[in-house]
Order: sequence, then C-alpha cells, then structure tokens
Amino acid sequence: MKSRALKPSVYFQSGSCLASEFLGSSGMCCKGLKLCLALEFLLLPLCFLETNVQGYSAVSGSNVTLPICDLPNNPSLTLFYNPNKKILEWDSRKPNPNFFKTTFKDRVTLDRENGKLYIYKVQKNDTSTYLLKVVMESRMEKECKIPLEVFDPVPKPVIRNEKMQRVNDTCFLILRCVIPDNTSIQYFWYNSSGPFSKEPQSDVLNISFKLQDYSKFYTCQVSNSVSSNNDTFSFPSDCTSARSSGVAWIAAWLVVMIPTILGLLLT
Repeated sequence: MKSRALKPSVYFQSGSCLASEFLGSSGMCCKGLKLCLALEFLLLPLCFLETNVQGYSAVSGSNVTLPICDLPNNPSLTLFYNPNKKILEWDSRKPNPNFFKTTFKDRVTLDRENGKLYIYKVQKNDTSTYLLKVVMESRMEKECKIPLEVFDPVPKPVIRNEKMQRVNDTCFLILRCVIPDNTSIQYFWYNSSGPFSKEPQSDVLNISFKLQDYSKFYTCQVSNSVSSNNDTFSFPSDCTSARSSGVAWIAAWLVVMIPTILGLLLT
C-alpha cells in the first residue's frame, strides 16, 4: 500500500527554530498572515515533520509487514508502541538495533535497507498507532505514525428462530444472528434472491411476506476487516416451526429408552 503523507506541521519549541524572535507572548505571529506563511516555509527544514501512514488491519496469529517512513542516510531512530513504551532504538553507526524487553521482543524485525517493520504472530493487544521518531544527520526530526488494528478470526454465528407465525397467507419471521464476540462485527442477511441490503444490517432480521413469496433459506454473514463466517436457516414452506429430522429422532429415542432404563434400574 502507498503511504499517505499529511501536510507537514511546524512546531516552535523553546530554544529551537528561533521561536523567541518570531513569536510574541500571546503565541501568535507578530507581522500578519504573510509573515506567518513565510515563516512556515522558511523554518520548516529546521523543525520536524510529521507523516501519517495508511492504517493496516491483520488477523491475530499472522505476520505483518509495515512500511515505515523513508529512511534517510545515517539516521538514528526510536520505535514506540505508544508514547511511553519503546520497542527499539537504532543508531546507524551501530550494526544492530537495541530491542527493549517488551511483548514485542523476538517478534519484531527492522529491515534497514527497505525501511520495513516486520511483526510476527501479531496479537489483538498489538493494536495501536506505532510512532517512529527519526533524527537525521542535519538534526531535523521526523515523526511517522503507523496505525495497526488486529482482529481475531470471526467465529461461526448461530441463527436463532425468535418468532415464526402464520396469519392467513402471511408469514411473520424474526431471526437473530448470535455470535460470542460481536466487537467490530458487521452483519449481512441474505435469502435465496440475494442480499437484503448492500449496507451492514442489524443482528436481527424482522420480516413479513406472503407464503407464495417465501425463500427456502436465510443466511446471516458476520464480518470484520479481516475475516467472515456465516450460518444458514432453512425455512419451512408452510411457515411452521418444525424440528429437524435429527432432533425428532433423538426425541423419539428418548421417549422409548428412558422408561426402559428406569425399569432396569428398579429391578
């Protein structure tokens, strides 16, 4: 994926960028809009740049490759999981990066030639906006933000029949799509004619229809950014809640066997 660079921001810091010469006590530019614009471009090389990279999604347990900022010659850099947690530091004058003792140790590799960060066996709690700080030979500092979101694979849902009622020649049907963890989940419903909508829907399908227009099945598909799963409900053409043949067979078997077993235990 291509990186998406935002408009660089200029930061005036105490003792840098000649801030005291150009900013008044109120923190505003002192010579009007034209001077402010001129200062922004003139002082840009002396301050630091901020770049946002397009976000990435991954399924837990997979390996992820994240493109980081274009690395200049002879940089020194620090990679953060969050503003207070360092993952690694690397000075180009040294052969290898220094990895800190974190959950990323032995799971992170930095390719200094192609400027890519490899994270192995990503976990759900690896979700974060990673921050890379690069200090160049000119002492200009560059920050690069890399969002990563990790999802677990979507478990198989179960369609539960909440209501099936026939009134004359009309059927009223309510189905619920049940899933253990519905975090960041989108629901889509289908029948034999196709999807009900191209947009995400609710976990509940509440419909009514004429019996001559019935669908043989209804499918619920659940999805997140990296995976999907589904379940299908077979609809009886007469709009009555009939048990499956397997369930009916088990019920009949229990009716016959339970009295027999009890009789044997009591003798």
